[in-house]
Amino acid sequence: MPDTAQLRRPAYLSLAEQFARAIQEGRLQNGTRLPTHRKLADDLKLSVQTVSRAYDELIRRGLISGEVGRGSFVQTRPREPAPPYLPERLGELIDLSILKPVCEQIHLEKMREAFAWLAENLPASSALSFRPNMVFPRHRNVAAEWLSRCGLDISPLNISLTNGATSAMTVALMSVAPPGSTIATEAISHHTLVPLSTYLGIRLQGIAIDDDGMMPEALDEACRTGVIRAIFLQPSVINPTATLMSADRRAALAEVARRHDMAIIENDILGPLVEERLPPIAALAPERTLYVTSFTKITVPGLRIGYLAAPDRYVAAVANRHLVSNWMATPSMAEIASYWVSDGTAMELVNWQRRALAVRHAIATESLGNLSHRTHPQSLHVWLPLPEGHSEDAFVSQARLRGVAIAPGASFRTADFGWRPSVRISLGSTTEQELKTGLGTVTSLALGDPEALLLAI
Repeated sequence: MPDTAQLRRPAYLSLAEQFARAIQEGRLQNGTRLPTHRKLADDLKLSVQTVSRAYDELIRRGLISGEVGRGSFVQTRPREPAPPYLPERLGELIDLSILKPVCEQIHLEKMREAFAWLAENLPASSALSFRPNMVFPRHRNVAAEWLSRCGLDISPLNISLTNGATSAMTVALMSVAPPGSTIATEAISHHTLVPLSTYLGIRLQGIAIDDDGMMPEALDEACRTGVIRAIFLQPSVINPTATLMSADRRAALAEVARRHDMAIIENDILGPLVEERLPPIAALAPERTLYVTSFTKITVPGLRIGYLAAPDRYVAAVANRHLVSNWMATPSMAEIASYWVSDGTAMELVNWQRRALAVRHAIATESLGNLSHRTHPQSLHVWLPLPEGHSEDAFVSQARLRGVAIAPGASFRTADFGWRPSVRISLGSTTEQELKTGLGTVTSLALGDPEALLLAI
């Protein structure tokens, strides 16, 4: 029976945490039937709504299942991996868990203007054709122009339009790594890469990193001891640790890939947002690199369109796998993206985002004080290694109890090399005032007694 003396506001979340801890410690076994919502509410002198929300939170985490007519049961069998961010923003929480750009009224106005323009200018092919080659030739030319801003010189014929970066990542993986093969990535990498590789039947091998990203000698050793088909890299700030990989490191990794004849998938979704950016790896190893970029993190989240640039040897594979997994990108989104690239709106929003992020980083610097953390002036987040003695689960849970959602670092871990409990904190997902408040809470927890956090859950 939960201890009402241990409940903190919001009560439903604190109640859920007590159940979660009992399940994780084995005090509630798989299949155990929980009290009905009303009975537990009566026993604890809580509202039925509070208990219902606690049970809903446990269902969301995959710890219990609700069966109509039978009740709620503990569920501890393997389940689908949970995303590091909240699937929906709860009103009483400051949500610093999901990575998104800073958005204000200007972004909504730009999208409304774009749809108004589209209503007057939608080509017949975008509305009526099933054939990608009838819809996208013009858009590929515009894409090549945008990719030149990213430091990549490539033919429009080598570019596929996708519904954002995740679609492009999926197609790229399918194109270079058949089921049963192995791909390498940084020990701290993209949170969707782990489940995506599992779904595609691909083995993921984490490679040791340092302050400059993946270590070439560690990658070379992994290639000499096993067969690796491809490398997935995020060299330009979007990686969890906000690292901007040096030119020398990029060249060294490209050389290892050539030596072992591996493909490279380069995820560069911040594109021209990163000032003083270095040439992408795709420019250093164009014969083997599939390059991914998109607009959702640098312009408007609703502009779900991305570009996948592939070398000649993979163009046919990319086209075929994109057809079977997506058929083609949404033409209306492609029209808006091309319009914005051509008329300068895309870069206008990128420059706006740089200025907004400068303000957010100033807030983070002031709020975090002397806490050691990693970031970059154009990153959308802060990576905060937790001070000695802190448990990541307890830290994230206690932050939630105090009204702040942050992303656990374990969601991005692919290997244990030099691992240290950490959290990722989004800078763009809230208002400036909410960010100050949320970071203040995180700082207070980080400077507090780690044992007290464990006891408070």
